Amino acid sequence: MGLSSAAAAAAGEGAQLCVFDLRRGQQEGQELDKILFFHPADCPILLQLSVIGLCEGIITFARIFSPDDDCEVIESEKHSHVFYQAEADIWMVLVVEKNKDIESTWRCGALQGILKEVHSLFTMFHGPIRTLLDRQPSAELARGHLRTFLTDYLSDFNAGKKLQLPTFRDCLKERGTVQMLTISREVALEVQSLTTVLGSCLGNVMCQLLVLFEDLLVSTTLPPDDTLDLYTYAILRLTPRALSSNANSWSYLRKGTSVHAGPTSSSSNGTASVERPLQREKLYKGKDGFVAAGSTTSEVHGAVPWVPILWFQQAEDRMHLCVYQHKNITILLLIPASSLINGDDGIAHVKRHFLENASQNIVTLEQKLSRGWGGENAYHVGGYRYLLVDPDRKVSRASPPGKVTTLSKDSLLSLNRLREEIDLEKSRAKRSDSCHDKDFEVCIRAKNNAWVIAKVTRGRELYMALEKGGETLLYASTAIEKFSNRYCEGAFSTD
Repeated sequence: MGLSSAAAAAAGEGAQLCVFDLRRGQQEGQELDKILFFHPADCPILLQLSVIGLCEGIITFARIFSPDDDCEVIESEKHSHVFYQAEADIWMVLVVEKNKDIESTWRCGALQGILKEVHSLFTMFHGPIRTLLDRQPSAELARGHLRTFLTDYLSDFNAGKKLQLPTFRDCLKERGTVQMLTISREVALEVQSLTTVLGSCLGNVMCQLLVLFEDLLVSTTLPPDDTLDLYTYAILRLTPRALSSNANSWSYLRKGTSVHAGPTSSSSNGTASVERPLQREKLYKGKDGFVAAGSTTSEVHGAVPWVPILWFQQAEDRMHLCVYQHKNITILLLIPASSLINGDDGIAHVKRHFLENASQNIVTLEQKLSRGWGGENAYHVGGYRYLLVDPDRKVSRASPPGKVTTLSKDSLLSLNRLREEIDLEKSRAKRSDSCHDKDFEVCIRAKNNAWVIAKVTRGRELYMALEKGGETLLYASTAIEKFSNRYCEGAFSTD
């Protein structure tokens, strides 16, 4: 399928991300009304309309042949269109230019994961896009929130004027999953004790919480989808590593590309709502251990309260978020908004109760976790470079990034191509029988004589690269069996 010259010209920028509403702008002369967001923002309007018009045409054409399934990817000679219907008739599309540089090789499933992630995060802070459009039909409210939120999110991918998106070198990572910390029974009891204390910060009102150590999840009281969204946000902006990165980074704002954010609004209970929760350099750990907004110098005049209101997919009530840190532990405390009658005073009361009753528990827990922590290579398995994914539980575990970098380019490219094939097979299997998972097992001998392996069993997925191994298929199968029996409780064993 050929692309219009306008779309091809737009692709010359490297990548475009657009959000549009198919219910809007259907009358001649009103086409501009359907555009809710477009990156890069300085792209000419006619070019934006051309790109979105092409995307709309592809969606309509695909529905003729597959009315019950969304269009996901369209490949052409010069670029890829990655589609995601975030809400009914609200589409997000990432258009990525292809080039001859092998370092730019990507996997479309990973690119679609970016769209899913940013929409889930946006919804957690601002609610569904459709709700914003219904609240203000002119769409200025939705466009304002999308413009600031998506621009701040994309700042993580900025490489000069282009976006540096995930490539084949990230094929042993899985966006949209939680990385769990394995803990002993002793530590589990300590976590339970802390959970009991923190859950009663408002007396009879039960708070929810997540506990992280380093960048790994220790405990959660939220459902899986809500846990994933909050964990993702914590890794991006709230953990000690993220806060350190925020303070030291030269973000796009320092580079001179500013985005106008509207004035900070106030919620009904008097607590300031956070308009730009993804903006770097605005969050820091205060003297009391709670994360605050502004800059570290603001504590001279008093820290700016930072208690955003979150909208969760499965929770019935909106939640106020308070974040506390002690060394390598990050605690995300969620307070039901309906339980706070006095606004800021109520939150201050919860924080005092927290510090008075939970401080010693947190210190003890951090000490026990630190003693048992194996460092960044804690989950390294000698001889293996692997990725384990449990899509139902939204959990993954992988070889440490430093170990993955030891793989050759040929191994990573081969594994990336294999993952693309598995993505296609999973998509076909889901369309043919969405009620039952299909099992796969593929072992390929790459050009550099490495084994790249993919195995999907009862919905769980294992991807692996073995560079220093035997030449026979029996060696690869035996390696899977050993890994499965020792580290996966036999989940991928043939018996």
